[in-house]
Amino acid sequence: MSTYDFSNKVAIVTGAGSGIGEACALTFARSGAKVVVADYDEEGGRRVADVITGEGGTAVFNSVDVSKAEQVEQMVATTVSTYGGLHVAVNNAGIGGAQAPTGEYPLDSWRQVLGVNLDGVFYGMRYQLPAMLASGGGSIINMASILGSVGFANSPAYVAAKHGVVGLTKSAAIEYSAQGVRINSVGPGFIRTPLLDENLDEATMGAIADMHPIQRLGTSQEVADLVAFLGSDEASFCTGGYYLVDGAYTAQ
Repeated sequence: MSTYDFSNKVAIVTGAGSGIGEACALTFARSGAKVVVADYDEEGGRRVADVITGEGGTAVFNSVDVSKAEQVEQMVATTVSTYGGLHVAVNNAGIGGAQAPTGEYPLDSWRQVLGVNLDGVFYGMRYQLPAMLASGGGSIINMASILGSVGFANSPAYVAAKHGVVGLTKSAAIEYSAQGVRINSVGPGFIRTPLLDENLDEATMGAIADMHPIQRLGTSQEVADLVAFLGSDEASFCTGGYYLVDGAYTAQ
């Protein structure tokens, strides 16, 4: 669990209604941040915001479809008007999409996955960056995946989107490093989240766990702790990076 100090910091976490996003939102809030819990899933997002406020923290739910630029713009504007600035953003919202070989992949799923997983990250940075510059700097963490650097059969849209996130992150980091905004991506291995539960059966998840040398799936909190470090002042020289938390999956 993170012990970094985010007092007087404002954070946005997208996809914060469950899984990794929920763990990130709770971690930032428990470390003193004011958190905008953003998600397309209103029930999950409100639940997480209620947990934070119930613990004495500060949070508000924001309904957003990150594949819609105007909704992302409004999310950032609402954050600034509510809390007076923006210092940390975690562009985490993502979907798995259909499972099929590239030559048979459904066109609608291709567009949907790239719309959420790649366009959504770009839209996030497009509006978060000006807000952070106006706030005196900050840190953006984009949720990539181990599949931002390696392939995985029958997931062409997801793999393409996550590779795109890694490249987009590096380019933006070069542009904004001298202006006080750090931008990094995180590459989780397979993490036991609702996204995984919805797309894979128990036998498949067991087989995937065995593909990690550490012989298990990761936890959302293990990812959130890395995200919290990258969002903190202790990571002041970390920008443009792609940080793996994958139980040695990609070391093979």
